Amino acid sequence: MKKLALLLVVLLTGCFDDTSDLKVHIATVQASATSNIAPMPAVTVFDHFDYSAQTLRSPFDVPKPEAIQEKIQQMSGCLSPDPRRRKQPLEKFSLSDLVMRGTLGELGVTWALVEASDKTLHRIAVGSYVGLFNGRITAVSQDNVKVLELIPDGAGCWVERETVVTMTETSAEGQRN
Repeated sequence: MKKLALLLVVLLTGCFDDTSDLKVHIATVQASATSNIAPMPAVTVFDHFDYSAQTLRSPFDVPKPEAIQEKIQQMSGCLSPDPRRRKQPLEKFSLSDLVMRGTLGELGVTWALVEASDKTLHRIAVGSYVGLFNGRITAVSQDNVKVLELIPDGAGCWVERETVVTMTETSAEGQRN
């Protein structure tokens, strides 16, 4: 019991220590604190916009077949790609993502070895299609491939553009990776 009484005396004397330095610090912090709060920002007024195109076709609806036919007739005199042609594997890559790595030849036919950005190697020849703009291979030589692309002109027609994919040498470091 004496031990318990001694423990209570020690604990109670700890509670009555001098806390004047703490009170001084609190007073200085309260004196230096500012109580000014910045005003709330002004609320902008909402401008109502009347949608006046209810009578027009919704952009989310499929066009009517006669509208599609009219568009085809309008473009019939222009140069355009064949929409029914089956896409080839290298038509999902941009020409800047294709690198010529070499050539193969047999019986007068020359193929170019082209590496795509996904690190796959493809064999292409004259008549193959590459690139995003219906690019058709027109010539294959030892150091380059000539591609004839069809670029949209913005008016519903297409314009031909010739592009060259050249052979690039791989460095010794690049071959190790």
